[in-house]
Amino acid sequence: MHPRNPHKTGYDFEQLAKAYSPLSVHLAPKPDGKMTIDFAQPAAVKSLNAALLSHYYQVHFWDIPHGYLCPAVPGRADYIHGIADLLAATLQEPENNKTLPSGKNIRGLDIGTGANLIYPIIGSQSYGWQMVGTDIHEPSYQSAKVIAKSNKNLSKLVKVKLQKAGSILNGIIQSDEYYTFTMCNPPFHESASAAMSGSRKKNKNLARHAHKRRGGESSASNRDNLNFGGQHNELWCEGGEFAFVKQMLTESQAFAGQVEWFTSLLSKKDSVYGLEKFAKHLGVSDWRVINMSQGAKASRFIAWRFQ
Repeated sequence: MHPRNPHKTGYDFEQLAKAYSPLSVHLAPKPDGKMTIDFAQPAAVKSLNAALLSHYYQVHFWDIPHGYLCPAVPGRADYIHGIADLLAATLQEPENNKTLPSGKNIRGLDIGTGANLIYPIIGSQSYGWQMVGTDIHEPSYQSAKVIAKSNKNLSKLVKVKLQKAGSILNGIIQSDEYYTFTMCNPPFHESASAAMSGSRKKNKNLARHAHKRRGGESSASNRDNLNFGGQHNELWCEGGEFAFVKQMLTESQAFAGQVEWFTSLLSKKDSVYGLEKFAKHLGVSDWRVINMSQGAKASRFIAWRFQ
């Protein structure tokens, strides 16, 4: 993980349970006596997220509706810290590029913030950035807005906007607005069936690892149809992430002078080449691929600008 990621050393579950007491009911000992949770259980993972946000980001009210995406906080934090490095390296004179840009003068736009509001939380509380989260789904928008308004440290720095379906940047960035960066975790899958297949695979993997970790059977091991959370707009769109980011690239042309860096996660390494080729066709002058890793998992985000 990123060296500034506070989650890089793993979870101290007992300490986290002190920050968020509901987590304690989900704790169970591993064979070595250390505490863990069953990561195949959505309620346990949701409590873990609430505990992490309370302990590390001073967000003491956080909740999402049943069935909505419950993201892994450590991986999300890596994306934020990667953006901070990008800004440090490109917004300042070379001799100062180790200074991390912080404070309200840095303004970020999170596209598709979801019901969980994770990226605006981490960006605002790690660096003091102003953050705007957008979503096309009314219930997700309402949930994110409640989280922002219910925590004083968020209400001063985070705003949430409802986007119209079919648009990504259009209609959100106004003519008098400037953003230092945009960010996005686009829908990965190309169809509902692909998303469900991914959920089944994730369920089986988590159940298998839980069995090894705890020396016993996970309570979710035989529930292949378990949905780990995520509404259809969070998990899939026609054409998957490639089509989504391609549309974002197209729309970004109109805001070339209002955004310093456009960025997006890309789950598929194979998507990078085609999108870079399309970006150059649009006149993108600076294109970067920033690689990340969490354990054995490799990921990346792309960044582009026109000036």
